[in-house]
Amino acid sequence: MFNRILIANRGEIALRVLRACKELGMQTVMVYSKADEKSAYLRHADETICIGPGVSGSSYLSIPNIIAAAEIADVDAIHPGYGFLSENAHFAEICRSSNIEFIGPPVEVVRMMGDKARAREEAEKAGLPVVPGSSGTVADEEEALTVARQIGYPVLIKAVAGGGGRGMRLAHNDISLVNSLHQARTEAEAAFGDGAVYIEKFIEQPRHVEVQILGDTRGNIVHLFERDCSVQRRNQKVVEETPCASLPDKVRRNLHRAAVRLARSVGYVNAGTVEFIVDREDRFYFIEVNARVQVEHPITEMVTGIDIVKEQFRIAAGEKLSFSQDQVRVRGHAIECRINAEDPEDEFRPSPGRIVGYIPPGGMGVRVDTHIFAGYVVPPHYDSLLAKLIVHRPTRDEAIVTTRRALDEFVVEGIKTNLPLHRRIMRNAAFVSAKYNTSFLDTYVLRK
Repeated sequence: MFNRILIANRGEIALRVLRACKELGMQTVMVYSKADEKSAYLRHADETICIGPGVSGSSYLSIPNIIAAAEIADVDAIHPGYGFLSENAHFAEICRSSNIEFIGPPVEVVRMMGDKARAREEAEKAGLPVVPGSSGTVADEEEALTVARQIGYPVLIKAVAGGGGRGMRLAHNDISLVNSLHQARTEAEAAFGDGAVYIEKFIEQPRHVEVQILGDTRGNIVHLFERDCSVQRRNQKVVEETPCASLPDKVRRNLHRAAVRLARSVGYVNAGTVEFIVDREDRFYFIEVNARVQVEHPITEMVTGIDIVKEQFRIAAGEKLSFSQDQVRVRGHAIECRINAEDPEDEFRPSPGRIVGYIPPGGMGVRVDTHIFAGYVVPPHYDSLLAKLIVHRPTRDEAIVTTRRALDEFVVEGIKTNLPLHRRIMRNAAFVSAKYNTSFLDTYVLRK
């Protein structure tokens, strides 16, 4: 196992990784920006290093600053968390060329999966069904129009380096395709430094289902079952649950097998997520691989009892997976609500500022992953995620009831949050009956 770890992230995931390090007996070095210098979790690190101003491009996205901090602190490894540099192949390559272990997949896999068009090609090679679309990236408007007319509208324009819904646009005809193509490229270039895009057929009202995988350096690959991430707004996940309540068992098993088959085909190592969409006839299609730990990993931990972050460290240290596929069991049902600093009543406008009151929920089956506290100032520079409410109960019905109770207990004062939205979701008949898809929020909850 490693002796000293640098955590190259912030907020709740930084604290989550720090806790795993402490329990594994490893020393921790926490980097932070000037905007995060009063974050409470910094006091729990063995060493802290400021890496720049609040703007992420000069701090959490600055590879030279992070590598310099790692060399000064003499660390063995860097855990990138999620977001920021977690799927940056160049960063992973520099880490390893500096004799610092990158806690994640091999550089070649990070690069391969980071290119969504390449990942799609690899999925096809492994025999996974993919959404009809372009063969690789589209070079210009003419090629985009040709592809769209062949597969039929509506179509999705997607950035090859995309994530979180950025660089993605929906087009219903030739005119909107041309306009959306330029918008997607501009947004992708600004967000990822890569404006390349590809085109897929838009599958209407699908469910978004993902499979958690783990692979060690000895070729052992396991899945930790699936998560339903269909409650989304503008392709950003809002609520996740596991297991998926609406999948036929045969489809579920085939999803798991497909994810493992792809992981084995590309030589996947460490934690990752294979993402699919499932149409109204229960046909599933591969969409992408997230080569990192996911925001929603805690619900998988709750139902399986497996600490995914600790497994990441063990795998990176060369250890064999401590369990086989037949030893992984799902116990009960888990739901995660992402609590964000945003105002659902004002077009989800971000709501940075000082939290003057904070009372987290508790009780049987309730877990809250967060870095906030009363007096904490939410900076304007980063993602709006404040906390993750995770509920684990023996059945889905019980999980929903407990989530409602926990949301009613949850108090964050001084800024706007999406807590009221989550309370509505948990009482919505379509959600309760598990008859929902990716259009759920717009159709049932946000419609005025």
